[in-house]
Amino acid sequence: MLSFLLNFVYCSAGSCLLLARPLSVTVSKRLFFLCVSQVDSVEVMWRKAVLVAVLAFGMGYLYHTDPELPARVLNYVSKSLLQVQPSGGSEPRPQILEESIARAWQTLIIAPARRWGRVAVGVNACVDVVVSGVGLLQALALEPGSGRDHEVLHSKEDLKEAFVHYMGKGAAAERFFSDKQVFQRIARAAAEYPGAQLYVGGNAALIGQKLVSHPQLVVLLCGPVGPKLHELLDEQIVVPPESLQETDEYHLILEYKSGEQWGSSRAPQANRFILSHDVSNGEMSALEMFVASLEEFRPDLVVLSGLHMMEGMGRDLWENRLKEAVVAISDVRNDMPIHLELASMTDKDYMNRILQEVVPIVNSIGLNEQELLFLAQSGGGPHADLTSWNGIPNVGRVSDILMWILEQHGRADPESEADLTRIHFHTLAYHILATVDGHWGNQVAAVAAGARVASSQACGLQTVDITKVVLKAPLNFYSSFSEPRESLTVDPTRPVTAWRRGNVLFHLTPVLVCKQPLRTVGLGDAISAEGLLYSEIVPQAYWEI
Repeated sequence: MLSFLLNFVYCSAGSCLLLARPLSVTVSKRLFFLCVSQVDSVEVMWRKAVLVAVLAFGMGYLYHTDPELPARVLNYVSKSLLQVQPSGGSEPRPQILEESIARAWQTLIIAPARRWGRVAVGVNACVDVVVSGVGLLQALALEPGSGRDHEVLHSKEDLKEAFVHYMGKGAAAERFFSDKQVFQRIARAAAEYPGAQLYVGGNAALIGQKLVSHPQLVVLLCGPVGPKLHELLDEQIVVPPESLQETDEYHLILEYKSGEQWGSSRAPQANRFILSHDVSNGEMSALEMFVASLEEFRPDLVVLSGLHMMEGMGRDLWENRLKEAVVAISDVRNDMPIHLELASMTDKDYMNRILQEVVPIVNSIGLNEQELLFLAQSGGGPHADLTSWNGIPNVGRVSDILMWILEQHGRADPESEADLTRIHFHTLAYHILATVDGHWGNQVAAVAAGARVASSQACGLQTVDITKVVLKAPLNFYSSFSEPRESLTVDPTRPVTAWRRGNVLFHLTPVLVCKQPLRTVGLGDAISAEGLLYSEIVPQAYWEI
């Protein structure tokens, strides 16, 4: 009875707002203690009762048109109450939640019982030229205009339209620039732009750099390594002689800040747009050499990236090259688990081929919200009708897509011949690790470690500074977008929430989002690397294969 009667979501100074549907006892009790009802007289009470009834009918209608309304309202109320000082003043709240989460991470993040000793990473590597996106486009004498996505960039005008398109969404993207001469002119302008900086680039090289920061690891990097990149790489990274080449591959990283505006386009959050004319990485020319080196190096873990680079080379190339890549990956010994790091793509046919042919033969994948939704759209998965995420991705929808990938292209079914048993999903506000039972351990620490490095690295720090971060994750969410589903809550004192769907275990932790990020490129690679460092694989899973 209590769960039906206490269907209000906010009461203050005697006013109440009702939800015209039963809530769980847990949620109802929580809301009861959040609210204060003040009734001065019987007449006032009846007037308020009538008002409440009218509002209840209205909220009932809204619930039927928007099933996510209760969770969103509860999130709003919880955060609103926490934004105000107990005295009722308007000063910003102390960062109690952020401090609790950061402190709890220190307790939760523990080393796995079995650590990796040797890790091989490949195959995309380059030099990143990081520059202000708006500043570079202005230096190229381009005027702001409307945004439009392009699968491949053929001109400066294409670059401008694609940049504006993704800047307006605050989303990361990477595109191939087809005209070598025009790209070289853009690259020279970027290198000469005031404040331009050179960094290690390419998912494989960035993951290698992050892994080797842990001194107990020996890391092998295979990919096109030119003289400048070799100079930038950590000296502890092992680069086989076959990977060295006379010239470097350069990628241009066009960054923008949260709230930055160019013409009518305004960035809702900080991010970057990447372009390159990179044939070596585009053809994954180092793949076979990488696989051949594994027999001698004998890694405990293999990390593969760079498939997205082939997309810009055209269908004829990627169709043939993908077949060769599948053969090469299949040649890796079963006792060497493979993690595949995905990146931004636009060709649904290509992404679907990766989903059908590559994803089932690796053990783990890492991806962000754009890549997850594009997988669903390309493969006909759940929520494929969404054109894009509206703000922070709905946890229930994300959970549905992750479950679908593991069921249809992974080993959620014990009888399946697929190898995929782990997915590390990351978005700005939260991360999720989804794993099949019996294959991976220490995932509470792994998901927390990935979130912690996202919070610190984005701010350019080694540790989390709570004065520079903010909590944006939902405090309450559902395990699925559709029924049956479980209502879940984030506890800041133990900020990893777990739930189960069949034999798949999900772990979610919020991210403390950097208020003024210094650098966003490579953040996803750092998240995946850190999550892998704290993960351990169950050996019995391989003996059964």
